[in-house]
Amino acid sequence: MKSQLWLVVPAAGIGQRMKAECPKQYLKINNRFILDITLSRLLDNAPFKGCMVPLNPADHWWPDSESAKDDRIQTCTGGKERADSVLSALHALAEQAEDSDWVLVHDAARPCLHGHDLSNLIDTLSDHPVGGLLAAPVADTLKLAGGGVQPEVEETVDRSRLWRALTPQMFRFGALRAALESCLENNQPVTDESSAMEFSGKMPVLVEGRPDNLKITVPSDLALAEFILGRL
Repeated sequence: MKSQLWLVVPAAGIGQRMKAECPKQYLKINNRFILDITLSRLLDNAPFKGCMVPLNPADHWWPDSESAKDDRIQTCTGGKERADSVLSALHALAEQAEDSDWVLVHDAARPCLHGHDLSNLIDTLSDHPVGGLLAAPVADTLKLAGGGVQPEVEETVDRSRLWRALTPQMFRFGALRAALESCLENNQPVTDESSAMEFSGKMPVLVEGRPDNLKITVPSDLALAEFILGRL
């Protein structure tokens, strides 16, 4: 039996760096919520069996979204941190998904995913024992800063083996759930799903993706995301 694809888009964050009146996933580009753009770009470009969106308990914007009316999408209560929300989503899907199924986790505020990158990630990893993530090689010269009020360059870092982690990140359902549970039980910092898998001893594959797969973090990112979306 072929493994099914499941999608998790954690959307319980409050986006403090945006300094906006609502969480950044509910800011609008071309009169659409960022979250709606993100979800539609994924669900319309891959054969997902289903989708789970963890939400903040205080979220009152979701009912006004396009996604709330999409019967492909389910919701659950998210947690304080990203890892908590993703694990909550996996628990909510546990009775529907098999451990051998694939789950793709994608940032809610990353609406500029290109359809080719999504299909390439899925095709590349379909037979891999661990899974992996979209990533982009670092292009800038990197400086390691020393201490002090006004930091000085301590050294220039070799960038030849450095990549920027993007999303989606794609792993086996059961393995990702076990890895996240283990990290949380051991108070191990989890910045993304790949770091949880790495902690469990499984090394993910880096699948090169477009560097314009932008995560909206600060206000200036909105105009850039609108520009990118206009060219996809």
